[in-house]
Amino acid sequence: MTVAPGGAWAQSATQEQKPAEQKSPEEQAKEEALRRSVEEYAEAAKLPGNAGLPECVWSGRRIAMLLWRDDIDTARRHLELYERFGCPTEHLKIAFRCLVRQGNIDSKAQERLSERVHACWVNPDASPAAATPAPAAAPAQ
Repeated sequence: MTVAPGGAWAQSATQEQKPAEQKSPEEQAKEEALRRSVEEYAEAAKLPGNAGLPECVWSGRRIAMLLWRDDIDTARRHLELYERFGCPTEHLKIAFRCLVRQGNIDSKAQERLSERVHACWVNPDASPAAATPAPAAAPAQ
């Protein structure tokens, strides 16, 4: 009689594990975003000085995006925090300069803006063509 409850528990445990292996598209998207975020911070950590510190990367990229969107007042408030963390304002300047040199971005494609800001953050001396790769051409049929 003690075998039945254990056997029932074992069956329910395997049934519970099966759905866990198959993740919903939302969960997969969350995991992909987390993985990209971790990779971006690891890439930025290679920068010299404090520019690669996570708090500098996080706040600096947000300031650059706010400036791009002409939200100067909010950018100024974030800049106070950025400076309080001891982050280099010179790096912020050259990263924003890189962003401006890239030209206009489609205002409906917010993900593209964050990608461009990150590319300029980790390599502010990149040429406009190198920082934003051209989309792949569709195959001719």
